[in-house]
Amino acid sequence: MENLPDPTLYTVRAAIILDQDGHRLLAKYYDYTFPSLLEQKEFERRIFYKTQRSECEVILVDGVTVLCRRLSDVTCYIIGVPDENELLLLSALTCICESLCHMLRKHIDRSLLLDNLDTAFLILDEIIDQGVILECESQQVIQRLSFKTISEPAFGFVLFDYITGSSEERESQRKTLME
Repeated sequence: MENLPDPTLYTVRAAIILDQDGHRLLAKYYDYTFPSLLEQKEFERRIFYKTQRSECEVILVDGVTVLCRRLSDVTCYIIGVPDENELLLLSALTCICESLCHMLRKHIDRSLLLDNLDTAFLILDEIIDQGVILECESQQVIQRLSFKTISEPAFGFVLFDYITGSSEERESQRKTLME
């Protein structure tokens, strides 16, 4: 029987978002395939040019599997090992793109992404942790990251009302004293 490599959970080597000119907007590398910033930038330049010339969503570059998806004037990439399940990588990439679109409530473009970089990093962290894909359902990510709506009372006000007694309680106490 042939010795198979030990199974591993580490399925993603990097998640990258580049603008329409190939400049980095967001990048998280989860291993040391490209250890220096110079090597990372060179790799990003190569994947950008290879994906701009073709309509393929899946390509092999420098011995890694690259999946890409274009959103307006930005391109999202997810990088995996060459023998990684492409459907698993695609589901993680789709989750990233759908979560970004929903959380930012617009079509994603360069300026909107830069204005909301903190949210983009939170989304990425909810989906991928140290290269392990934790979530592939965008609705789950959105639920965990969604902010309270204005109609719901803020926690600070609820706590303040609890400590001081709510305004309704004070009103009923005042009526009792008046009687």
